[in-house]
Amino acid sequence: MTKDRIFEFFRRLAEDNPEPETELEYGNNFQLVVAVALSAQATDVGVNKATRALFDRVKTPQQMLELGEDGLKDYIKTIGLFNSKAKNIIALSQMLIEDFGGEVPADRDALTRLPGVGRKTANVVMNCAFGQETFAVDTHVFRVGNRTGLASGKTPEAVEAKLEKRVPQPFRRHAHHWLILHGRYTCKARQPECWRCPVVDLCSFRKKVLQPPR
Repeated sequence: MTKDRIFEFFRRLAEDNPEPETELEYGNNFQLVVAVALSAQATDVGVNKATRALFDRVKTPQQMLELGEDGLKDYIKTIGLFNSKAKNIIALSQMLIEDFGGEVPADRDALTRLPGVGRKTANVVMNCAFGQETFAVDTHVFRVGNRTGLASGKTPEAVEAKLEKRVPQPFRRHAHHWLILHGRYTCKARQPECWRCPVVDLCSFRKKVLQPPR
């Protein structure tokens, strides 16, 4: 995809949704870290169902420690991998208190030190909590990047590097949200809904589905 096409690609997505946001529900930066950590291999809808009651009770790392691992599991047992996620969330809460004064750090290296927080989670937190221009590559962003020709790569890291290099201003801060939402609702995994896609003419995907199924 050429520079001009990339600019137009994001211009159209921005026109359709000027201020995209994560669909995860949270009330503060700590809750955001927890929600994003829980969302690995799970849907945002499923995470939100579990965290609504949890976040009514738990708003700080200290409150999470007081809830405890078994107490946390009771809230998140509907989410995949809940046992290991509960262990990590208790451990990251402890680390936030001991190493960061109970505050979520605005630094990728510091964030990825937290148990259960990888590069993708750190990028989401940096973007949503601190407004930094990061490119979190989940399955949707990976698929859209490769399928459209916007940012092809064999690994999430490779796609992230391409996005970092190719996404122009003024679209950098919201780019990964537009791509996630586009992949979730239009450029779907099983069958992209090209017939209603606002950027279909800019996309290099060869097997476009231009007619809706009957």
